[in-house]
Amino acid sequence: MDETFVSTDILIIGLGIAGATVAYKLAEAGLNVVVVLKGTLEDDGNTHYAQGGIVYKGDSDSPELLYKDIMEAGSWVNNPEAVKIVAFEGPKILKEFLIDKIGVEFYRDEKGNLEFTEEGAHSIRRIIFSGDKTGKAIITKLIESLKKFKNITILENHIAIDLITWQFHSKDPLRMYKDKTCLGAYVYDEKNKVVKNITAKATVLATGGMGKVYLFNTNPEIATGDGYAMAYRAGAELINMEYTQFHPTTLYHPLKKNFLLSESLRGEGAIIVNHKGERFLFKFDPRGELAPRDVVTRGIISELTSTGQECAFLDASKIGSKEKLKSRFPTIYETLESIGIDMSTDLIPIVPAFHFQCGGVKTDIYGKTNIKRLFAIGEVACNGLHGANRLASTSLLEGVVFGHYLAKFIVENIEKKIFKEFPEIEPWVDTGTEEADSILLKQDWNTLRAIMWNYVGPIRTRKRLKRSLVDIKNLQLGIEDFYKEAKISRDIIELRNAIQTGYIVALSAWANKKSIGSHYRID
Repeated sequence: MDETFVSTDILIIGLGIAGATVAYKLAEAGLNVVVVLKGTLEDDGNTHYAQGGIVYKGDSDSPELLYKDIMEAGSWVNNPEAVKIVAFEGPKILKEFLIDKIGVEFYRDEKGNLEFTEEGAHSIRRIIFSGDKTGKAIITKLIESLKKFKNITILENHIAIDLITWQFHSKDPLRMYKDKTCLGAYVYDEKNKVVKNITAKATVLATGGMGKVYLFNTNPEIATGDGYAMAYRAGAELINMEYTQFHPTTLYHPLKKNFLLSESLRGEGAIIVNHKGERFLFKFDPRGELAPRDVVTRGIISELTSTGQECAFLDASKIGSKEKLKSRFPTIYETLESIGIDMSTDLIPIVPAFHFQCGGVKTDIYGKTNIKRLFAIGEVACNGLHGANRLASTSLLEGVVFGHYLAKFIVENIEKKIFKEFPEIEPWVDTGTEEADSILLKQDWNTLRAIMWNYVGPIRTRKRLKRSLVDIKNLQLGIEDFYKEAKISRDIIELRNAIQTGYIVALSAWANKKSIGSHYRID
């Protein structure tokens, strides 16, 4: 039996909160599920690093109020249908699935009631949390639950190369007359250095984001835009890619790069000051530190530009005692302490960094794309929930809610004829004969990330965007030749995807002449 040819009911690419929710619900329904992840179960995906919390329902809260907050943060260009589902059904789905069924432990008070925190642009304290590692608490429980299913196969250290489609990869002589249809994916097994041809009745993109495309970002190294690039090459529609959210507070220190300082710090009372110790954000918004992320980010950048300083500072001493900080933010406290910063007394150096992609592969509320049998969920997808800017702590809830919807659709429709048609597939052929030059790869990465930060960053201009398109296109031409000539490897796959994704973002930013939400142009 050729182990490079795998067939399954469902192929899920990625295993953050969205992918794990779908995997659980589909396996529970009796379907065979194969999950592909680039890293391992211990470190794969942004969910592992989500600090702040997940939106629930606070005291004196209402679905109408949450709806309003999400829409306002997204500059009212959100998809109202998606927002209503999250606002009106989200808390119920969260409780039934994450709390009651999976058993995620969120912080509770002495009476056993859930504790709430506040974050920017929320009208009320409605976010539940597990210290400052909420994502880790959720994904750990989800993965534990997945392991009990014998009909789930998890392939660690596997990276998808491209989606298999009827039009591009089948031997059907009449393939050009078929509707766009996804049949699975070509997947590189990094350990055994072989490419597997995985076919499936339905394929789910749950690949997360694209943080590594930017020089400064809060994402793990695996966030290289793979899902966006693969979907684009297969003919999927991508929308809102110019809406790149930047987080205002990441640690500015050479020993701890990409370390996020949760928005919950500001929700609990931390303030942002300049090098003179002066608060300055009220010049930009009456909400100060609790304004939406894009406003705070631009406020910090404007302050740094006008003063010539390299960083601003977060003052967490306002939150309370050392003991309170240790208890409420243990991971952040320990990390800062390891580099000589006492967050109960010292100012914490900060700079903005890329955090979240509000756009993505266009889907409906069930995760369906314009390609038949291809679904997308989580950060790689865009059903319009976030509009032009994501409201803090809605992304984890998004993964659970729309994971529920996607799984429900597949279970109810998987027996239909469309999911059972399989033409003969062309096997993967590796045309490369040379080992990739690591120096060239590193230089291309550095070039791409500098272009994206300087030209397609938090503040954009026509000239910068025009330059970015020219420079990234030159990179793209080079990497495609490299891709064909070099032996297949994770490094090549990731760089190719990152360059493609960067170009899509730059082109979307160029096309949208109007400043709105996290897309900000000064000309």
